[in-house]
Amino acid sequence: MTAGPPHCIVLGVIGADCHSVGNTILDAFFTDAGFKVVNLGVMVSQDEFIDAAIESDAKAILVSSLYGHGEIDCAGFRGRCIERGLGGVLLYVGGNLVVGRRPFAEVEAKFKAMGFDRVFPPGVDLDAAAALLRADIEEAAHARA
Repeated sequence: MTAGPPHCIVLGVIGADCHSVGNTILDAFFTDAGFKVVNLGVMVSQDEFIDAAIESDAKAILVSSLYGHGEIDCAGFRGRCIERGLGGVLLYVGGNLVVGRRPFAEVEAKFKAMGFDRVFPPGVDLDAAAALLRADIEEAAHARA
């Protein structure tokens, strides 16, 4: 069986966050893992993520936030995707997403309630994240078929 074209993903750092090192690592990792990566860099708005996903026919949007304000910056993201015709796009978020120390289970529940499909803490195993991403993309494709 031959592999099809690589799945396209959009990634970037949301809001006023200018932490670029992790974003660069994610770009290199997911590119090496066989994904077509559209990297928007830092200080990316929700609409910039969505515009890029529409233009590239991306299967997933990967949002990073390291400065702790992801909870604010990501509010309403799923609704905005739906309004723009991307209700089925996978939304992943990860990093230092909230101000203060909270149990990860609480943070994960909050972001899932906001419509994110997967939520990752800092220091996630990227191989595991890539495997989840591939499985989620395949599952979504079969659900649409």
